[in-house]
Amino acid sequence: MERRNFLKLALAGAGAASLTAATGCGLTGGASASDDKTIKIIVTESAPYQEPTKIAVELLKAQGWTLEPTYVTDIVQPNLAVSNGEFDANYFQHGAYLQQFNVDQKLEVQPLFYVYGSPGGIWSERYSSLQELPDGARIALPVDPSNNGRALLLLRDAGLLELKDGVGVIHTSQETITANPKNLTFVEVDQQSLSKTLPDVDAGFLFVRLAAEIGLSPDDALAFEKEADQIPFRCVVAGTVEFAETEKAKVLKEAYQSPEVKEWFAGYMDGVLPTPWDADPLEELDSWWQA
Repeated sequence: MERRNFLKLALAGAGAASLTAATGCGLTGGASASDDKTIKIIVTESAPYQEPTKIAVELLKAQGWTLEPTYVTDIVQPNLAVSNGEFDANYFQHGAYLQQFNVDQKLEVQPLFYVYGSPGGIWSERYSSLQELPDGARIALPVDPSNNGRALLLLRDAGLLELKDGVGVIHTSQETITANPKNLTFVEVDQQSLSKTLPDVDAGFLFVRLAAEIGLSPDDALAFEKEADQIPFRCVVAGTVEFAETEKAKVLKEAYQSPEVKEWFAGYMDGVLPTPWDADPLEELDSWWQA
């Protein structure tokens, strides 16, 4: 697929409610075309992002490159900062979020390569199966649109909900529920607070990393996403179309997909996070839309 067709394909998907975003990032620095050996990347503050980035910094330094990371917690600024030219690349999001952000903001930030997968499921501290959930059970969901529907689809597949036909996961929400025989109620919370919310609800959706942080495994889940359903939620390093063709992008990929980073993921929480490095995100855009 031609890389410049990424945004065209994204915009061909159904329109969606726009994200609220600042018009400017206010971040210092900026990607510098004049410094050919410096790569500026904006990264979120959590271990699967920070630790591989630290490894990449050292690997690139040994090759004469300078990787300059800026760490943030915001999930809106990184794509705007890359699109505005303040940074060369970012590493904070999965494919479904990037895809939706491009559509909503009419940007052309594209996935460069995968770093790790972020599957999810439904866990409970009170019940051992979804069928045990009582009438009126409270279920915690991520509040952001690109993740909100993931639990709802798992509940649908378990026969506890009916949803509108033909609606992809990133457009699935409580508004697309057509039948709820158990009168399940939903509590929407920030994605990083899902594990803290779990004791207070009957069941909740968690990313596998958040589950592992509180001692839960995929085997403990009441429902877990199938491998094909996980593709849109693989986390990517992203940049502009122009940056994708540069030597900087090439060496950045080599650093993040190095044996040293692979070893780190293998040791992180017993290797719970997959590293799908044999896949090209641009070749999986159809899977992102079909989700």
